[in-house]
Amino acid sequence: MKQFKGRVIVPGTCTAEALVSRNGFNTLASYQMALMFGDKKVKCGDQNNPDIYKQSMIGKALCLPQTIGSTTGGMVLYTVCSVGKQPACMLFSMPIDSLAASGAILGDVWTEAKMPVVDMLGDEFLDYVKTGMTVTVGEDGVVSVD
Repeated sequence: MKQFKGRVIVPGTCTAEALVSRNGFNTLASYQMALMFGDKKVKCGDQNNPDIYKQSMIGKALCLPQTIGSTTGGMVLYTVCSVGKQPACMLFSMPIDSLAASGAILGDVWTEAKMPVVDMLGDEFLDYVKTGMTVTVGEDGVVSVD
């Protein structure tokens, strides 16, 4: 097991299976098809992200460097939380951008969703974590990877 310390954006705890994107995460492209067509597994629809394309994102520890793409990204994250299709947590190796942060915070404040968000975990975090590993998030921003 290895531990990483990051900055808490949305507090909470969880343990979940890792889903790792080494590329920037395009929030709109990733969730659009699942939201439009009611995909219960919430498979990633971003064909430009080979790490997670067609992989189920719901209930996973989504590990990524940063978000990219449309300015609708924050609203998409909020919407995903409002319909209960969010990942278990979002873990960023880099500092979170304002759009993703706003969507995650709105999801926390305005919905019943529980989706802890931690950023600034560092490049070593993203080098270490692999899809399928177990990730545990603590209230203090400590992320343990087994």
